[in-house]
Amino acid sequence: MRDADCARQRGFTLIEVLAALVIVSLGMLGVIEAVSQSASNGAYLREKTIAHWVAMNQLSRVRLDTRTPKIDKSSDEVEMASRRWRWTMAVTQTPVQSMRRIDISVAPAEADKSVSIASVTGFYGSAISAGVQPVSWSGTVTGGPGGPRNPGGGPTPPPSDDPPSLPPPPPSDPESE
Repeated sequence: MRDADCARQRGFTLIEVLAALVIVSLGMLGVIEAVSQSASNGAYLREKTIAHWVAMNQLSRVRLDTRTPKIDKSSDEVEMASRRWRWTMAVTQTPVQSMRRIDISVAPAEADKSVSIASVTGFYGSAISAGVQPVSWSGTVTGGPGGPRNPGGGPTPPPSDDPPSLPPPPPSDPESE
């Protein structure tokens, strides 16, 4: 009789096997959900990053333009990373007369016009200088005589390929060492 009892106690019952399968399947569902969420977050962050680049590119274009941006709203579409993006720019006047605020929002071109996945705010203005002459992008000093690169006035000398000369180091005091 003992051999029959031992044989029955060595295996799993059907209910134990089903319970183990339910526990394993619930765990696997959790793992699959976590992987799916991670992939979705990666795609969202990729889109948000590219949209931010589109906004920063547009802000850089406005800042590098020689003309002051008009107080207005504008929008356009561009392509970046094999996708069409719609940017919307609003230029507003600030309390400082020589400065304007630029708000740019970006979304995929096929998205609703009220949707924005990235936005950038920047400012455009003329510099307020304290006696320093502005330097143009071409590398020449603009303004009158007495500029910071040409104190004597007249034409600016061409840049030299020679490294600037440095003053000699002060003599060392042997007693302080």
